[in-house]
Amino acid sequence: MLDIARIRAETPGCANVVHFNNAGAALPPRPVLDTVREHLEAEALGGGYEAADAAMDRLVGSYGSLARLLGADPGEIAITENATRAWDMAFYGLPFQPGDRVLTSASEYGSNAIAFLHAARDRGIKVEVLPDDERGQVSLDALEAALDDDVRLVAVNHVPTHDGLVNPVAEIGRLARAAGALYLVDACQSVGQLAVSVDEIGCDFLSATGRKFLRGPRGIGFLYVRREALDRIAPTFLDDRSAVWTGPSSYELHDDARRFESYERSAALQLGLGTAVDYALAIGLPAIEERIAGLASTLRAALAEVPGVVVRDRGARRSGIVSFTREGRPAAGIVAALARQKINVRLSEQTYRYDEGVTPPARVRASVHYYNTEEEISRLVAALG
Repeated sequence: MLDIARIRAETPGCANVVHFNNAGAALPPRPVLDTVREHLEAEALGGGYEAADAAMDRLVGSYGSLARLLGADPGEIAITENATRAWDMAFYGLPFQPGDRVLTSASEYGSNAIAFLHAARDRGIKVEVLPDDERGQVSLDALEAALDDDVRLVAVNHVPTHDGLVNPVAEIGRLARAAGALYLVDACQSVGQLAVSVDEIGCDFLSATGRKFLRGPRGIGFLYVRREALDRIAPTFLDDRSAVWTGPSSYELHDDARRFESYERSAALQLGLGTAVDYALAIGLPAIEERIAGLASTLRAALAEVPGVVVRDRGARRSGIVSFTREGRPAAGIVAALARQKINVRLSEQTYRYDEGVTPPARVRASVHYYNTEEEISRLVAALG
């Protein structure tokens, strides 16, 4: 059982707002806030390099924390400026050849879809969007039929940004491995709300962020690279963090995932990320997952009772992201009206742009976290009424 009263007392933001925008950026707990603030103060009072030197054990320890979170080895973790950079380092690092096929999902994030289009124009790859099954998730039958020797990469999201769906990433992984295709999972909306195991998923690469369900600071992310896949991609740029300058005309890449890092990033944010991971691990990801799933189910049921509200979520398994519309009320107006009552939700204009000529309406996205309460759900529903 989670001690919700203690958790909320350790979350300063809970006293100010009802926060249902955790899929955007969750409220950090006090230990994360203190970690970042204390290191920034140490930089200001004693110097940035000196503060990093003093915190080196904890900076190194953040790799171990992330490895425990994912069931990985610390040498398989690269810490990056954000999740987009992490995903880009994996995707753009692949040695694509004209005609290589990339399989992805219809619910892909917009930034990833743009990268696919860019690589198609720049490198001549073929991007193929797998259809959904009857429940809205990636069709495993379609994936199995599409896999052949020309498929270089399967790249999907674990949890889309806008409709509650949880994709069957472990089943996708088994099919990709059997076909010899590399497998990239964008887990920025799942890490921190679901128990994520890279071995269970079977992915070669996985990217995620600190600011969402991990409750870490903004401006920090990470990339997992399976050791066996390390030499199947190449860093898109190098500096003296990712490689060692060995002579006038030579260098050597680091022999682990650090080859995908760059030198300059915030030590304070990295420490904050490590603290956020340790906080989540102390609570327990299975307990977090159960709590979020229960709150999301309660919210969906309550919303369904509000006249004119339609819950838009899909999937055989659903996440803590709840999306809905209300007849006769633009989603943007609902978001603004709730904000005036200090209830944070988000406008979701992410649409399935792979369906030409189809533009679903913008939705209200309410994403719950374990520190939310049933009383806060009641406040949201009452405000809608």
